Amino acid sequence: MSLFAAFVCATTAVGQQPVGTAVDSTFILPDDPAMTQVETEDALSDTIHLTLTDEPKPQRPGRDWKTWRPDPKKALWLAVVLPGAGQIYNRKYWKLPIIYGGFVGSIYAMRWNNQMYRDYSQAYLDIVDNDPSTQSYNQFLHLGMQVTDSNAKTFEELFRKRKDYYRRYRDLSFFVLIGVYAISIIDAYVDASLSDFDISDDLSLRITPAIIKDELYRNPTKASGIGVHCALTF
Repeated sequence: MSLFAAFVCATTAVGQQPVGTAVDSTFILPDDPAMTQVETEDALSDTIHLTLTDEPKPQRPGRDWKTWRPDPKKALWLAVVLPGAGQIYNRKYWKLPIIYGGFVGSIYAMRWNNQMYRDYSQAYLDIVDNDPSTQSYNQFLHLGMQVTDSNAKTFEELFRKRKDYYRRYRDLSFFVLIGVYAISIIDAYVDASLSDFDISDDLSLRITPAIIKDELYRNPTKASGIGVHCALTF
């Protein structure tokens, strides 16, 4: 009787499995009549294997990209350590070409102006030393033009202005480089701070009539006029 009851329970359990449940069941009935009832039940229980697969596997919680809220302090320090890292942290990748373009342009302008400053400085020194063996200024003269006693002062003044000109723009390029670096830091911090700023399309203006109170009287019910109350939602 117990063997039949175990078989019925196992069959009922298999029939009640929900959709999507894989059941691996094997029933091997013993042929030895000498086996006791307890041995028969143990043999039957050992041959029934049920594998349930309907329980979902736990999933690791992923990052919600739509509700990403960067940390302003972290964005600030990343931008300080590595220019552009703050923009990468804020996921504003389109700003990277602007920042690095500013760095590359500033460095190129600084190097070019520095080279021109050194060349004109050497030309100025060569033209004022009255040494015929030092004539590096000839590379700046037009074809067929020479420096003589009559025009030496003119070229001296010209080379002096040129070297001062390129020195000024070399220094300006250096300050522009620092400015780009500072702007990248400020942009990373401000962008992270305004990441949760409401930029939805809910922009509305509500106009309602209002009673203007007279502040000169203690009676709050006394009105001095009727006006319009404007409420702007943004």
